[in-house]
Amino acid sequence: MAQFDMPLAEMRTYTPALDVPVDLDEFWSATLAATREHDLGATFERIDSGLKLIETFDVTYAGFGGSPVRAWLHLPVGRPRLLPAIVEYLGYGGGRGLAHERILWAAAGYAHFVMDTRGQGSTWAVGDTPDPGSDGAPAHPGFMTRGILDPATYYYRRVFADAVRAVEAVRAHDAVDPTRVAVTGGSQGGGISVAVAALVGDIRAVATDVPFLSDFPRATTLNDEDPYGEIPRYLKAHRDHVERVFRTLSYFDVAVIGRRAKAPALFSVGLMDETCPPSTVYAAYNHYGGPKEIREYPFNDHEGGEGFHDVVRMAWFAGHFGG
Repeated sequence: MAQFDMPLAEMRTYTPALDVPVDLDEFWSATLAATREHDLGATFERIDSGLKLIETFDVTYAGFGGSPVRAWLHLPVGRPRLLPAIVEYLGYGGGRGLAHERILWAAAGYAHFVMDTRGQGSTWAVGDTPDPGSDGAPAHPGFMTRGILDPATYYYRRVFADAVRAVEAVRAHDAVDPTRVAVTGGSQGGGISVAVAALVGDIRAVATDVPFLSDFPRATTLNDEDPYGEIPRYLKAHRDHVERVFRTLSYFDVAVIGRRAKAPALFSVGLMDETCPPSTVYAAYNHYGGPKEIREYPFNDHEGGEGFHDVVRMAWFAGHFGG
């Protein structure tokens, strides 16, 4: 494993000229308006996770198309006041997991909302949310090419809409201060976090680690690692779909969408990352519209900073939440 991408000095200024659909804002406004035609219907059922210092709720709310999305909400026991909340989005292939598995932010004193990713949850953590919105068209195994010939049917349209509704769902709980909600995630979850920061105008902060879904033209030609590798393998068979595919992806590229974000952002990057090449992370970072900073991990692959970076994120969120 080595630093295979551009020289670091070039990446720090890398701002690729990416196609921006002329109707990008209208597309996402219409998507969210259609999603909100369905009552959010957020329910919170208290469960026994076996943890004594964290109270856990099994959450269901209406996502894209009104279909149910599952989540966990973790709250520290003995909370004295309304809590800031951190919404966490998950990496590719994983689901919300078991109730006791992802509790860092609740242990740090926040309301911690863990969104299940529709259709996923059978690779490294279990999930409970189906994806009824698929158009049934041929696709490469995985999620990257589902509905990829049209932005209206593309898989990540549904996921990004679900993620926006996750913010609305956590704000509906009476233990949460709705004015202090942040988002975070790694890899796929990092990309979703950037998209949500752009689509929800009043997010307090976003911490995005080794983000996926960025600079598709470079990511899909620089290496053949999955999940990006699903797209060139699809195009190897569907030679006549190249223009349509990259037109669709331009609506979901977080290096494009993130220009509209205003919330403060903390990025992280592994300079030996073969899954989300570091130049694609810098594409998202350099195009990001709000105040931003980035932590570089020179000798790390897609794991990024892991526990070391958790310490950085905890201090960073405390600063943005006011203590």
